Amino acid sequence: MAKKIKVKLILELRAANMSQREISRSRKISSHSVSDVCKIATEKNIKYNDIKDKSDEEVYQLFFPNKFVTDTLYKKPDYNYIHSELKKTGVTLKLLWSEYKDSCVADGELSFGYTKFCEGYSEHVIANSLTNHLRHKPGMVCEVDWSGPTMKIVDATTGELITVYLFVATLPYSQYSYVEPCLDMKQNTWIKCNVKMFEFFGGSTVRITCDNLRTGVVSHPREGEIILNEQYEAFGNHYYTAIIPAGVRKPKQKASVEGTVGKIATAIIAKLRNKTFYNIDEVKVALANKLDEFNSAPFQKREGSRKSIFNEVERLRLRELPMTSYEVSEWIYNHKVNLDCHVAFKTNRYSAPYRYVGKKVDIKASESIIEIYYKQERIASHKRIPDYKKYQWATKDEHMPDQFHHVEWDDTRIKNWASSIGPNTLDVIERIFDSVRVKEQAYNSCLSVLRLSKDYTNGRLEVACEIALEKLRSPRYRNLKPILSSNQDKVYLEKKEYFKEDKTHLNKQQGYVRGAEYYRRGGDQQ
Repeated sequence: MAKKIKVKLILELRAANMSQREISRSRKISSHSVSDVCKIATEKNIKYNDIKDKSDEEVYQLFFPNKFVTDTLYKKPDYNYIHSELKKTGVTLKLLWSEYKDSCVADGELSFGYTKFCEGYSEHVIANSLTNHLRHKPGMVCEVDWSGPTMKIVDATTGELITVYLFVATLPYSQYSYVEPCLDMKQNTWIKCNVKMFEFFGGSTVRITCDNLRTGVVSHPREGEIILNEQYEAFGNHYYTAIIPAGVRKPKQKASVEGTVGKIATAIIAKLRNKTFYNIDEVKVALANKLDEFNSAPFQKREGSRKSIFNEVERLRLRELPMTSYEVSEWIYNHKVNLDCHVAFKTNRYSAPYRYVGKKVDIKASESIIEIYYKQERIASHKRIPDYKKYQWATKDEHMPDQFHHVEWDDTRIKNWASSIGPNTLDVIERIFDSVRVKEQAYNSCLSVLRLSKDYTNGRLEVACEIALEKLRSPRYRNLKPILSSNQDKVYLEKKEYFKEDKTHLNKQQGYVRGAEYYRRGGDQQ
């Protein structure tokens, strides 16, 4: 119902000798309304004593009979039903007003306008102290933030105190909360905490409200589009949740998590203040126990607990999680697919379909998967080779050209090129081919070796291969290039020539050796 003029209160204050202006200012009643009531009271000679025993409704009807009749002509909405329906996902006052209006037409009754409908609901909410339920719907929003208060762990070796940061998430409807201890507040840590949060809740919400932290939000202008961090936006897309940062310097827009941070400082951090932790796992176990106590504690001004309301109502309204959890990943752009049908990531190589040879692709690298994209379309996926393994190959047979092309001449041509340079170079190339499972894997390595002849001549490359073969089983470009760039091949060749000449000289000297008989006969004098 729309607000009605408080006729009885105005007459009471007027009888107490308050002026119309004072009544309007002190009771926040329109000066026009106060003036109308006083004017009608004078015209009808109605005093406060005449109506003090009547109800507010009766007095209002006495002063404004036409308005009273008009109000009673409209069908009054069932605001209890409206309040319960608003808890459901996607339901708005606009939708409920539309349904109410349709029911009035079906029953042949007059309906309130949208403004009057909303005003009536606001009065109903205030009268029944339902503001908490008005603001929050189950399963709609999750508020996240870093806790200001931190914890400490002790390095058992050095005794150094290491700071532990706390990630905090709260569901505003049930106030059910999640806490995760972390050793840093970097971007990857932030996103991993968001993933664990949804796994803890057992579902995702329609929206996430976060602070304007750099690990999640690139920019939040007063006007224009909010730009999210690329990783955080990808996380939101994976879980079909909208990430909406709170307004700059507007903590009330995530009041639930702000309040939870303060409560956790008392309920968890303060209670664990005298306990010493030596690693992050010990902190996680202690936090999990205290967090369960916190969520299970009964409310002071509301029935039930965070945990009970979450299990009974909110858990059922959460969205189902995807089959696989989101993994934090990094993008590397504009990598060329080499002649060997592979792209390089760090020190290892991953195959791509043959038709993409020579094209620029993007690599998405997560902790367990390497994905290759061409023009935003995924063309290959591999299990990631651990970073501690060097110069490994991840090859799928269907990516190799033997499936639909005959390319035997390629390796023949490469070997012919090597043979034209020299036997040592050919030996290096053959050893490279012998070291791979699929011959195409050797193309890029072989060509990188042979192209050294263009910068350093065939002769120098042949010498460098000779040097490398004395030390390595299967020399590669990375071994030959330093030899040539530092002129080790020239030094080696000079030494080799020197020893050859020295040997020849020694052999000539051996031809003029005088024996014992020579000296017995008196030598040259004789």
